[in-house]
Parts: sequence; C-alpha cells; structure tokens
Amino acid sequence: MTLPEALYIGVSTKMYLGYAQSLAWLEQLVKEVDARPALAAGRVVPFVIPSFPVLPAAAELMAGSPLVLGAQNCGWADGPWTGEVSPSMLAELGVGLVEIGHAERRAHFAETDAIVALKVRAAVEHGLTPLLCVGEAAEGDTAEAAHVVFRQVEAAVSGDWSVATQMVIAYEPVWAIGAAEPASAAYVSEVVSRLRDSLAAQGLAGLPIIYGGSAKPGLLPQLTGVSGLFLGRFAHDPVNFGRVLDEALSLPK
Repeated sequence: MTLPEALYIGVSTKMYLGYAQSLAWLEQLVKEVDARPALAAGRVVPFVIPSFPVLPAAAELMAGSPLVLGAQNCGWADGPWTGEVSPSMLAELGVGLVEIGHAERRAHFAETDAIVALKVRAAVEHGLTPLLCVGEAAEGDTAEAAHVVFRQVEAAVSGDWSVATQMVIAYEPVWAIGAAEPASAAYVSEVVSRLRDSLAAQGLAGLPIIYGGSAKPGLLPQLTGVSGLFLGRFAHDPVNFGRVLDEALSLPK
C-alpha cells in the first residue's frame, strides 16, 4: 500500500509543561524544524499542539516556520459557553489544526460522539483541520478494532462524508495511550489497512491516518500505510521530534 502524499508528524504537550517551559521548548522545536529545510517542500508536515494560553506566543515564535499550530480542543460555537474556546477565536489566533475527540476528553469530560460531531463541523466551518482522535478500548482482533474506529469516524461526520475530506485521523488505541511501548507495528498497520478498506467505499482511501499512543523514534519506518505519527511525552525532548522528522523525510515517496 502506498502512503498518502503528505506525512504528518506532530506533538501535543497536554498539560505537562508550564507557560515559560512551553515557550522554551517551542524555541528548541522551531530550531529542529529550521535545521531541516526539506520540510519546506511540504512532503512532511510538522505540527505542534501546546496548551491554550500558549497559542498567541506560539504563533509568533512559529512565524515563517513550516510548523502548523494546533489546539488541544475547541467548543462548537460562539456564545454562552463558559470556559470553552471557539473555533473562530482559534482561527483568529493562527491555529490551523484542532484536536477533537481524544480518549481523555471522552473518558473524563463525558464527550459523546454527538459532541465530537458538533466540534468537527464547527472546526471545518471556520477553516480548521480537525485532528479526529479514534481508537478501540482494548487490544484484540484487528478487524474488530478497525470496525470500531470506522464507526467513530462515521459518527464524527454525522454521515456527511464530505466533512471527512477536511480531516486528519489520529488512530490512538486507548490501551496504548501512556503505555511503556506503542502498539506493535504489525497491529497498527493491519488496523489502518482495514480502516482504509472501509473508507474506500466512501472514496476516502487516501485520508491521512496517523498513529498515536506512546509513539516514539524508530516506529515510523516499521509502519505500512500510515500517514505519520502523533507524538506525546517522547517529543518533550525536541531532539526526539527531530529524529522522527528525519525518519519521515527519509521514507520513499
């Protein structure tokens, strides 16, 4: 199976870094990206998702860089939604991508498929790329896992597959998030292959599908048909982010 045209390599800081620490880390991340001029060609798309208060300063630090700025969540509308951040404001701040439906949001903040669908629609309407997080709860049969994640994608677009053309899918098996090791390359590749077969019926076989869940350097070259990696704590060392960028840049087109 050939890879989609672009590979996405990104990282979310969740709530691990403070404000000053986030900015210092971002400065180093920008240096890692700037040290790789081949990224300007767009074959590999690096992105970074810091916490909300960091976004304005991050946009300034990243100005002129190939890095795409992301947000960790969004609301689904402007208006009386205390504590939420609207997609319109995120777009105004220079955000290009927004993480939606992460397993932690679903488990700890009671986000349902219906809420995820509202957020996906709102993000697309404001020109943001939804980074839709999907994944099965427990390790098991790859066919069943692919069925579960396909149904999550279907629910997120409310059956309107034209919305899916604007998305990047982050396949993150819930059981692998925060684990010592990622899911095996064979398991991930098989689930993604089966998911692509289901998406092909909607004309979406080439939709970007990246893997997250304890992803780290050394994993990407082992994967087949996967469009990149969504990194976590391993990329808190900017050097590791650079190593994964090098792996992505070295993959055959």
